[in-house]
Amino acid sequence: MAGVGGGTTEAPSAVQESKVNNARRFSLPAVVGATGIVYGDIGTSPLYALEQSLSAAGGFSPAAVLGVLSLIFWSLMISVTLKYVTIIMRADNQGEGGILALFALAQRRLIHGSTWAKIVVGLALAGTATFFCDALITPAISVLSAVEGLEVLNPGFKSYVIPATIAVILVLFAYQRRGTASVAKLFGPIMVVWFVLIAALGAIPIIRHPEVLQALNPYMGISLLFHRPPVALAIIGGAFLAITGGEALYADMGHFGKTPVRIAWFALVGPALVINYFGQGALLLEMGKPAEHLLYHLVPAPMLPWLVVLATMATVIASQATISGAFSMARQAVQLDLLPRLRVLQTSAVEQGQIYVPIVNWLVFPAVILFVVGFGSSDALGGAYGAAVVGTMVVTTILGAFVAATQWNWPKWQVAALFGLMLVTDLAFVAGNMTKVPAGGWIPLTLAGALYLVFMTWRGGRIELRAALAKLAVPRAELTKLVAGVHRVPGTGVFLASNASLVPSALIRNIEHNAVVHQRVIILNVEIADTPRQDPARRLKVEEVAPGVHYITARFGFMETPDVAEALKACRARGLRVFTEDSSFFVGRHVVRARPLPGLRGVQRRLFARMQQYSTQAAEFFRMPFRDVVILNTAVEI
Repeated sequence: MAGVGGGTTEAPSAVQESKVNNARRFSLPAVVGATGIVYGDIGTSPLYALEQSLSAAGGFSPAAVLGVLSLIFWSLMISVTLKYVTIIMRADNQGEGGILALFALAQRRLIHGSTWAKIVVGLALAGTATFFCDALITPAISVLSAVEGLEVLNPGFKSYVIPATIAVILVLFAYQRRGTASVAKLFGPIMVVWFVLIAALGAIPIIRHPEVLQALNPYMGISLLFHRPPVALAIIGGAFLAITGGEALYADMGHFGKTPVRIAWFALVGPALVINYFGQGALLLEMGKPAEHLLYHLVPAPMLPWLVVLATMATVIASQATISGAFSMARQAVQLDLLPRLRVLQTSAVEQGQIYVPIVNWLVFPAVILFVVGFGSSDALGGAYGAAVVGTMVVTTILGAFVAATQWNWPKWQVAALFGLMLVTDLAFVAGNMTKVPAGGWIPLTLAGALYLVFMTWRGGRIELRAALAKLAVPRAELTKLVAGVHRVPGTGVFLASNASLVPSALIRNIEHNAVVHQRVIILNVEIADTPRQDPARRLKVEEVAPGVHYITARFGFMETPDVAEALKACRARGLRVFTEDSSFFVGRHVVRARPLPGLRGVQRRLFARMQQYSTQAAEFFRMPFRDVVILNTAVEI
């Protein structure tokens, strides 16, 4: 939205700015950083993925080893290399990725309120819910699988695995409040060392047993599934553990840009993972029997303690990336009106993406601890892991196909061929993960269902609340008549408006109760754009609708934190001199009362009323000066 006012230099468009940022980010440090932040999750999968897959196969044999390796290899090729790294990363919203960025992108070609729009909203809510559940299990299984290396060092250490895992997780979550900027620069180098080391460890057994390379033939995987039909789906569900970090990869790509993320995958991460998996398989062929914590058997005994330490550091980094992703996803969900306003704290003065959401941190923490204590081992957790995030992957494929057809203008046959292959693969993984439901997969699925209900309740409640407020509100066209003849008092009154076409309820209540209007009235409407960030030069629209009465529209991206003080400061460049220290801020607080209704609809309305009650106050969320804020209540019944 173009700003009003003369004498300002036109800033580059958001698209141009995105291209500049991508060019700036394309450097060796960016590639190293992407290796740490983006690939932490998928990079620690070798700690448990092959072992879990062979366990699902129901018995050890050379054919099972080669078949499982084949399934893992082609899963990485189709779901990660083809789907995410090559195709889905094209669906960036001004450089940002993730299910909600893709949702915002898809909405641009949909008619609000149409059937297709409702379907897309439902899919996006389901995908977001399952992504949050992935954030609960990833720290648990990652850290637990690394600390279990203590058992390999000394079987007597087994009793210390759970306490040590809890201690690591406690430190990890307690540190979130301080931000990760001070240690983030170490993430990349540590993960580079991790990938180089696991590739080197995997290469040695492959050299000794090159017959393991037969697993590159997709027939080996298909043959295994064909010859073991009773456990075929379970095997597929096990192989899925090797690619669970794919969605996190897409969500985190905005930190560095597409090019560094792709270079990191093709130059280091992808080859290192494949070599290590095949190395583990070659070691199994050499041993002739299954082994627990297979990755740790690749190193000589003197190196084992150092590998346990490095693996723990790598899993902490993987967990940090997932937790940070949950913070970012929560903020996006609030901006897109899927969640109530939450308290968001900025932890870095340089990186806008470095945020801390207290309520998310302290809801995720006990859930992670319960997963660790309740399941007790990475083997048991493997039964629950993947059952939720596979839903997000399916949604990503469907929304990606929609964007490719409507915005990239791909031919229909091309969309059908590529996305059809990816959807078939995703659905196979869905079927495979359904075998995990009795073994604990029902827990993340239940949590995802509860989150979906919360999202739907909040979104539906907000729509009903806006409709109810519209009936009570005064149209903007009647503002001049409303303030005419009302006694004016010195100063500036800033009224926050949720709807630019209506007079704010706080202004109406102020006139009703105080019978005064400030000498200068500013009605500020904050809009959330469907882009991650808004060009500062295009953030404001200033309009004088009556003598001394100004309407201001301030636009922020869905990955930005709206800031009233910043918006008012920007007004000065447009000729409207406003200073927060000389202003009074009026905020309308909507007290929702739910009508008694039977069934689920009644439960949702009561839940919405409670969520509205405990939602972070607008003054805090929009960064308004607390001591100058006046809150005026408006009772609304829905």
